[in-house]
Amino acid sequence: MRIKTDVLVIGSGIAGLRFAIEVSKFAEVYIVTKKDKAESNTNYAQGGIASVFSPDDSFELHIQDTLKTGDGLCNREAVELIVREGPVEIQKLIELGTKFSTRDNGSLDLAREGGHSKNRIVHAKDLTGREIEKALLNRISQIENIHLLENHFAIDLITEHHLPNKKTHDKIHCWGAYVYDVQKEEVHTFLAKVTLLATGGLGQAYLHTTNPSIATGDGFAMAYRAGALMANMEFIQFHPTALYEGNLLERSASPAFLISEAVRGFGAKLRLKNGEEFMHKYDPRGELAPRDIVARAIDNELKKRGEDFVYLDLTHKNPDEIKERFPNIYQKCLEKKIDITKDFIPVIPAAHYACGGVVTDLNGQTSIINLFATGEVAMTGVHGANRLASNSLLEALVFSKYAALSCKKILRENVISLPEEIPDWIDTSQLSQEEKILIAQTRHEIREILWDYVGIVRSNERLSRALKRCNLINEEVKMMYNVSKISEEILELRNLSIVAFLITYSASLRKESRGLHYNIDHPNKDDINFLKPTFVQNPSP
Repeated sequence: MRIKTDVLVIGSGIAGLRFAIEVSKFAEVYIVTKKDKAESNTNYAQGGIASVFSPDDSFELHIQDTLKTGDGLCNREAVELIVREGPVEIQKLIELGTKFSTRDNGSLDLAREGGHSKNRIVHAKDLTGREIEKALLNRISQIENIHLLENHFAIDLITEHHLPNKKTHDKIHCWGAYVYDVQKEEVHTFLAKVTLLATGGLGQAYLHTTNPSIATGDGFAMAYRAGALMANMEFIQFHPTALYEGNLLERSASPAFLISEAVRGFGAKLRLKNGEEFMHKYDPRGELAPRDIVARAIDNELKKRGEDFVYLDLTHKNPDEIKERFPNIYQKCLEKKIDITKDFIPVIPAAHYACGGVVTDLNGQTSIINLFATGEVAMTGVHGANRLASNSLLEALVFSKYAALSCKKILRENVISLPEEIPDWIDTSQLSQEEKILIAQTRHEIREILWDYVGIVRSNERLSRALKRCNLINEEVKMMYNVSKISEEILELRNLSIVAFLITYSASLRKESRGLHYNIDHPNKDDINFLKPTFVQNPSP
């Protein structure tokens, strides 16, 4: 089946939905999402959205907090854009039906998280992402020219290299994507004048992650295969405090339950098994230090002691306030026989967020003509070497708005003709689903390699070993993909193998320690040689 539309959106998190709502005012929009429409990293975001509302806060303070956390690699222009647009975007969400937590006087309840000098986290208790997603999906359902298709897995972006008589081009154009209809087991050709990648994260490349099972780096891999410029893929943020549940995580793609940054902002203390506090040894801000510092501190303490987890302690806080502020966390922990008003919470770091991705300008435009990217899959320059807590949803909102405005200009000022010779998908598979066990084993191997060798602390030897294994796996997966029947499993494995290579290769190029990238063989920052993004591009798209 061939579907022609003005705009194709790949992904149904906050970035894709915010863009679609804006674009629908002047164009027909198709949204494809690989699972249920509400299943996204947005839905798992507990903390909130950072924005300046308090009288004692300012745009400049938020900008400086972001730049400091980004460790020299932020694009100040991009940071200024999201910070100054923040209050307007929050108001837009409220107009769309989002119900944020408020104080008795009706003003927004502003929380505080690591790296922030002021209280500026707008939240909906500890389920902010779910509340925003619900409001946006409700609005989407009321718009006639938005068509949302669930269980549709984007395979590849359609570019020049799909044309039967392809020629060498200085510029690559995107004309939509090949999309796998999971339920019908058919591949459809979606032809679009403008395409937005809003596919979210890649946490499933790691053994322990807070990301849902769908976060297999699909957008990163599709863009790389198509020839898009990528950057800063080595900067993977590990959330310091995921709920430790023994070895249940080791063979599961299920997300580790996140104990929000806001819990530390609320006053929780990190303790060793013997009850000793330790964060003051690593940073004067203690538990409110940025995530990279807290995650490395926990990792160091665990390795020194040969222990599996540390504790997060809220027991000194008012029990009623805890239940009111963190109802979801309270209930989840209670299911695990942990009463957070009385008991310490066992936590470990887990892969959480990719600060790098597909390079875009301030309008979300990638290096591929008429391909935009917003949200976690994009590298806008906002996060630098480490993301400031609760800047991610803000970035997604602002850049999706500007991408929509740029899309409007493109559609109104340019006559975009889709090549007639774009072929439909040709299935050349030979094997059946009998290869599922190989796919599962290879996926687990990738996750172990990245966790063991390309994690919170790295070394030249670990990265060298990981890169050799990633290259070998990539070749094996290519051969497996070429002969396997199309399925969600093989598509995710194909994407994960590319993402693992991109992370490892980028990490091997950065011979210093900065932000989220810490290499024990290069423990210091090198501003002379590495005060710049790490760029990677597919040499043969």
